[in-house]
Amino acid sequence: MQRIALWLDRLTNSQTLILGGSAVLIGLASGAGIWLFKWLIDFVQGFMFTDLYGSVSQWGVWLIVLVPILGGLVVGLINQYILGEEKVHGTAGIMESVALAGGRLHYQNTPLKSAAAVVSIGTGASVGPEDPSVQIGASLGSLLGQLLHVSDDRVRTLVAAGAASAIAAAFNAPIAGVFFALEIILGEIGSGSLGIILVAAVTSSVFTQAVSGSSPAFQVPQYAFHSAWELPLYLALGLLAGPISALYVRLLYIIQDFYKRLNSPRWVKTVGAGAVVGITGLFLPQVFGVGYETIGEILNKNDITLWLLLALLLAKLILTPISIGGGFHGGVFAPSLFIGATLGGGFGIIAMYLFPGLNVSPPAFALVGMAAVLAGSVHAPLTAVILLFEMTNDYRIILPLMFAVAVSLLISQRIQKDSVYALGLARHGIRLDRGRDVEVMQAITVGEAMQLDMSTLPESATLNEAAEILMQTRHHGLPVVNEKGLLVGVLTVEDIEHAKGKTYVGEACTREIETAYPDETLNKVVRRMSRRDVGRLPVVARDNPQKLVGVLRRTDVIRSYDIALTRRTAQRHREQTVHLDALTPTRVDVSNVAIEENAPCIGKRMSEIPFPRESVIASVRRGQQVFVPRGNTELRAGDILVVVAVGEALEGVQHLCSRPEDIL
Repeated sequence: MQRIALWLDRLTNSQTLILGGSAVLIGLASGAGIWLFKWLIDFVQGFMFTDLYGSVSQWGVWLIVLVPILGGLVVGLINQYILGEEKVHGTAGIMESVALAGGRLHYQNTPLKSAAAVVSIGTGASVGPEDPSVQIGASLGSLLGQLLHVSDDRVRTLVAAGAASAIAAAFNAPIAGVFFALEIILGEIGSGSLGIILVAAVTSSVFTQAVSGSSPAFQVPQYAFHSAWELPLYLALGLLAGPISALYVRLLYIIQDFYKRLNSPRWVKTVGAGAVVGITGLFLPQVFGVGYETIGEILNKNDITLWLLLALLLAKLILTPISIGGGFHGGVFAPSLFIGATLGGGFGIIAMYLFPGLNVSPPAFALVGMAAVLAGSVHAPLTAVILLFEMTNDYRIILPLMFAVAVSLLISQRIQKDSVYALGLARHGIRLDRGRDVEVMQAITVGEAMQLDMSTLPESATLNEAAEILMQTRHHGLPVVNEKGLLVGVLTVEDIEHAKGKTYVGEACTREIETAYPDETLNKVVRRMSRRDVGRLPVVARDNPQKLVGVLRRTDVIRSYDIALTRRTAQRHREQTVHLDALTPTRVDVSNVAIEENAPCIGKRMSEIPFPRESVIASVRRGQQVFVPRGNTELRAGDILVVVAVGEALEGVQHLCSRPEDIL
């Protein structure tokens, strides 16, 4: 036993070292990749708008319209003839992969997608660089995880580490990168992956600062919070930012749907979107590209007129959905910052004229507006607050910043409950809660997931006795029952801590509690648990709300989530088998063949296995994945193959997938 324990300790330590080294490698690779990505954007932008346009501008200023049109033609041809159609793309696609596919991304297309993003942003499309940056970092993490053959949880961690590294490099903001990975990619802040993500983000940021300098993304003027009378103004800004954020999210998908309904080649759509951007840029050149220079001017100058700010806000609000819907590659982060800066700057100008005695600073409102619109769009308030803090290195504005962000988020969620990423997933039937797809749990009932063997507390017990039971059972809270065994409430550790002057459980327990029924589906109950922020729910009989039949804890939900994913994968696998069987002639067999332990095909690539010529391996089911095998796909014990075979060829496949003793 001691030898086994020592072996396990060594294995754990080696895995920790491997993951730590992987985090450093991902941070360095992501930092270098993002640096190259940004350099290429600057190069293309300089060539198109300075060299190329400068050489023909004497023929007419209107020729600048051709720059985004040319970019749209190049990107559109790449989309149509090379990349093809993606169901869920960008950061939403990474979230889907982390939740449903163990973080295994199709990283092969990332270089070409990045090139398309370089052309898109470099030729003036109204998109941001952060979404392609996150794809670069996440793809590097997924690639390394798959090369190391680590578990799905480890691959997810490395994908999140890559995403954090990308944000750290793109915005020179390592802490915001960590929170981005936790809030958006993994969907939970209390993640055990925090250490790996921190190492990767810090490494990426160190590399970026070494090659590009440590100065913040924006230089902001001196700011001072003069009086509490300014807070109502920031409240009003948050109330404006919330609806603007919700409108921004909805426009993104309304215009995407419009483009999908157009019966024309994809490159024509992208050229059309480029024409709209070019014509608008002829009058408002600030809308071209990322717009960081314009944001810097808003934050450092007071000579930008109110009408110009409002025109830029409206233009960016429309052009970004047109650019993304038309097929340009890019993100929504930078445009939301641009929209927030113009909204806040315009609001600050109005407040300065209405309340001259408050010494209002419009740039300060522009800065707060950036965070408020970003938080309202992506529903990641901590990421928004910390990102703006790191991008400016100015702590003095943190209080009004947090205030406006909270208000904007609440209003935006009330109008549009899904973030810009969550809405893209929801439109394809995927709803994530804490990084997991709750829709897959609609086939699992509470009765299947709950724990029947449960501990309870009698309401007549003392609080000291209850504390001892909670320590022994290692539970944060337990149901409370009366002398008849009927449920009367729940006692938690917090209840004991706040039970001043109370002696018995019945006096301190919470009696107004949320419960669940055994026949309810888990997806409904998970949403209730998230809404109330509780880690457990008593399960009661539907005909008697006081009859306790079980307890549903968060760990039970996670376990059931894995079961639900396996069920859905198995169902899809069966559907595929039936579909193939229906399409093939009667003399062709379509069967499932499981690979047994020590089978001859284990550890070999598909191209190395002598499958019968009259057989085809249509797909492989591996745990919660179903994929089409390629020549370099290695088979493992437990894989289930969908085999299309003629005559006796099926027996040949079965021999290759069986134990040697079974073959004999």
